[in-house]
Amino acid sequence: MSAESPPAKKRRLENVGNHSNSQPEVNDVDMTEEKIDEGLYSRQLYVLGHEAMKKMSHASVLISGMKGLGVEIAKNVVLAGVKSVTIHDPSAAETKHLSSQFFLTESDIGRPCAEAVRDQLQELNTYVRVELCESELTEAILKQFQVVVLTDSSLGEQKRIGDFCHKNKIEIIITNTKGLFGQIFCDFGEEFMVSDTTGEQPLSVMISSVTKEENGVVTCSDETRHNMQEGDYVTFSEVQGMTELNGCEPRKISVLGPYTFSIGDTRGLSEYLRGGITTQVKMPKKISFKSFSESLANPEFVISDFAKFDRPGQLHLAFQVLDRYQQLEGRVPRPYHKQDAAKFIEMARELNSSVECKVEELDERLLTKFAYLASGDVAPMQAVIGSIVAQEVMKACSGKFHPIIQWFYFDSLESLQEEFQEFPEEVVKATGSRYDGQVAIFGADMQKKLEKYKLFLVGAGAIGCELLKNFSLMGLGGSPEGAVYVTDMDIIEKSNLNRQFLFRSKDIGKAKSTIAAAVAKRMNPAFNCIAHQNCVGVDSEDIYDDQFFESLDCVTNALDNVDARLYMDRRCVYYRKPLLESGTLGTKGNVQVILPHLTESYGSSQDPPEKSFPICTVKNFPNAIEHTLQWARKLFESLFELPAVHANQYLTDPKFVQRTSKQQGMQSVEILSQVKKSLFDELPKSFDDCILWARLLFQENFYNTIAQLVFIFPPDHLTTSGQLFWSGPKRCPKPITFDPEVTMHMDFLESASILFAETYGIKPDGDRQSIKARVATIEVKPFVPQRGVVIHTTDSEATAAAAGSADQEELSAVIEVLPPVDSFSKNFKMVALEFEKDDDSNHHMDFIVAASNLRATNYSITNADRHKSKGIAGKIIPAIATTTSLVVGLVCLELYKIVNGNKKMETYKNGFINLALPFFGFSEPIAAPKNKYYDTEWTLWDRFDVDGRKEDGSEMTLREFTDYFKNEHKLEITMLSYDVAILYSFFMQPAKVQDRMAMPLSKVAQEASKKKIRPGVRNLVLDMCCSDDKGEDVDIPYIKYRFQ
Repeated sequence: MSAESPPAKKRRLENVGNHSNSQPEVNDVDMTEEKIDEGLYSRQLYVLGHEAMKKMSHASVLISGMKGLGVEIAKNVVLAGVKSVTIHDPSAAETKHLSSQFFLTESDIGRPCAEAVRDQLQELNTYVRVELCESELTEAILKQFQVVVLTDSSLGEQKRIGDFCHKNKIEIIITNTKGLFGQIFCDFGEEFMVSDTTGEQPLSVMISSVTKEENGVVTCSDETRHNMQEGDYVTFSEVQGMTELNGCEPRKISVLGPYTFSIGDTRGLSEYLRGGITTQVKMPKKISFKSFSESLANPEFVISDFAKFDRPGQLHLAFQVLDRYQQLEGRVPRPYHKQDAAKFIEMARELNSSVECKVEELDERLLTKFAYLASGDVAPMQAVIGSIVAQEVMKACSGKFHPIIQWFYFDSLESLQEEFQEFPEEVVKATGSRYDGQVAIFGADMQKKLEKYKLFLVGAGAIGCELLKNFSLMGLGGSPEGAVYVTDMDIIEKSNLNRQFLFRSKDIGKAKSTIAAAVAKRMNPAFNCIAHQNCVGVDSEDIYDDQFFESLDCVTNALDNVDARLYMDRRCVYYRKPLLESGTLGTKGNVQVILPHLTESYGSSQDPPEKSFPICTVKNFPNAIEHTLQWARKLFESLFELPAVHANQYLTDPKFVQRTSKQQGMQSVEILSQVKKSLFDELPKSFDDCILWARLLFQENFYNTIAQLVFIFPPDHLTTSGQLFWSGPKRCPKPITFDPEVTMHMDFLESASILFAETYGIKPDGDRQSIKARVATIEVKPFVPQRGVVIHTTDSEATAAAAGSADQEELSAVIEVLPPVDSFSKNFKMVALEFEKDDDSNHHMDFIVAASNLRATNYSITNADRHKSKGIAGKIIPAIATTTSLVVGLVCLELYKIVNGNKKMETYKNGFINLALPFFGFSEPIAAPKNKYYDTEWTLWDRFDVDGRKEDGSEMTLREFTDYFKNEHKLEITMLSYDVAILYSFFMQPAKVQDRMAMPLSKVAQEASKKKIRPGVRNLVLDMCCSDDKGEDVDIPYIKYRFQ
């Protein structure tokens, strides 16, 4: 499948009920025959992989029920890229459905639900056919699908269709939500095969020995932990001596310790000599599911919250009772209706006494709340349950990840007020409003709070889009008094369309925040969403100032980088605003609730540092494709970005040479030598010069450098301890002779010459064959090894060499031969190329892939395809729509608690989920750590608020400020700082102290920081060190100083 959309064809599915004659255009292309559109599915491919995606492209899915839950499932499944999705719901759309059905509008009221949303679902992904089934779900229709999903059906219908699907080997998922309760059932047949239960990359580790005995013991090299588990399977490669292990059938291991494991009988194998890599093998797992009727009677549960361990059994009964109640009364229990709830409890007692799987003791308080809320319908609950179901659909289609066995129940009763309130009928009754489903749960007063709420959403990417959808449906900021402000400086790209569902292909190149706000507003015209295109940070504090933050009720982050998250975290702590933080990584997601004066902040804990590789490993001794890709990225930067930056600075900044000469270590010589190369030695006049440059670059990197390394350290070289130098992680490399008939060689040459030409504004001429012909005429000098060359074998050696001071004679010699600036025209400027992974036409990834794989070939490392290379070199975060919408659903359920005014920390939930396993973990937020000075306890949320304004209009001086703390708090200031400037310290020169003591504090801040305070700033944030009345240092909070 090409990046360009293929010609559209119109098609209709046969034998699926009665179909509308008018269908939107789709790209009728089978991904099993054509290449998967990596531009569209890029981030999802790093979650599922190509094989799973190809299996999904075969699958036809039926989803019955197109209310809030059904459309959430359909949205995610269509985005995922199955072959076709058929939707079924002939019931008429009602105003109350607008509570959670985001594709319905008021103009759709009265239309069949499925028909009303079909076209909008089709717009999500033109590679997926979205079709309409308007008839009853007969057995003939059901047989046409691989997966069937029921979202709005009676228990009788669930039994009929569920048991039929089990008998006919059709995977079925049955799901429902009622108020703040959700239910999921899965049956994928008696012989369902899972190819990968976790989705984690197979572990791989180098080994140093394998014993020859009944239970052969494998030991990892360099005390590297293998991180494998009992019962895992492994295979081997590159083992010398015991070569029978190389490529062997997977062997089951028994873990002996963190560095060792046994692999069974090795007595019949050759003697182990050295080397080798052991790699974990993902073994398929067979799962046998029970039919719906059988599982209904004898259920197995996946626990959603271990603090509610007994709840699944209670809810399993409650949903059955609700079906009986509906059959008897023709409706669900009315909101907070005591008589209806009493009848529901009575029916629960009767049913529990007759079913095979009894609940030992009915939780009547829980069942009463279930009855009270059963008529409720809120978008966040549909997001949570719908996302999980959509992931289960993908599992059923692909066999990727472990499915739910077999029942899953979830509730968010904590979203209600902490002191449970039984609302009077008039507070929760339906009024014909789009918010009736939400009012039925939280009451009319809560709805008014939501509509007047002011919230700042930072980011309009995948999480931001889902948040805006939920906010719109909830009515958040849905009045002139309320508002949702959203800011994002990014524009829409093609790869966004697979997850950021508010965007369409026609929106590519437009501002994310503007489009997202406009689409969310169409979902609910009352939604007061104000879009900005600003980056949050110091530069935008004149926009997001005191007045802005003080007007807010809450902040939600939808960010993709740690620095911006930490900045917003500091702002929320300073302004004491609740912050809802969330993130995803493939099938994993997390939610963190940050509450003023209660919890720790986002910045209170840190993620482990990003994995880095030793300098020498990357430079001289790579042993993994990750090493060669990092080397290729650095090569790209050193050839096509930094030389242009430095050359342009040399040509435009008269003090560049002087300033560069003062840099520490060898940097000054390296930078100025590069300028000389760029503007003199290697300055090209034509594209032919660029081809010559690229050919010499190939020779230098993949032949000469390698040959020199092997000359210094021959294959049989021994260390001072008598060990073979090329052993363990060190691979002995081999030079590569350029061959224009080898595709990889020409990939490198073509991309390098084009990129080099681009940095000089030279237009490439000729196609690949022309370049190939021209390179054949180039003569390259044969390699001559050099003696006395030092090659560092450890990072400490390399660091010490880089830290050495530059030779002044060498530096002067370089400066002398720099070309005069006036020898270049004023218009001459080099182009610095910043690496961009997602543009397949810019040759950036062509160069990276070719350079990395050539380097890997040098060192006998398995090459990586473009997709894998792009993920590693581009540091792509795997992402999938299901995880995003689930995490956002959880965020919004926490938001209800904040709006409700809940104060008890135990009612809030930090969430950790992994849809692949599946795993759901919830915990109480961590309390803010407490500190103390004298008898005063304080946390990160506390501060000293000092008003420096006097009655006469003047401002407090530094002396008055220090006296204030001495007299009021018994604290002696020993150091006072603002930003990075010291305003006062005990070791400061007495004359300077005396001058500053008489100055207004804000003037001291400006003088010390050498920066003017920005207009509109009313407060300064000050930090101080101080001692108590005994002269002991004490920890104290920061100071918010009001000066105007």
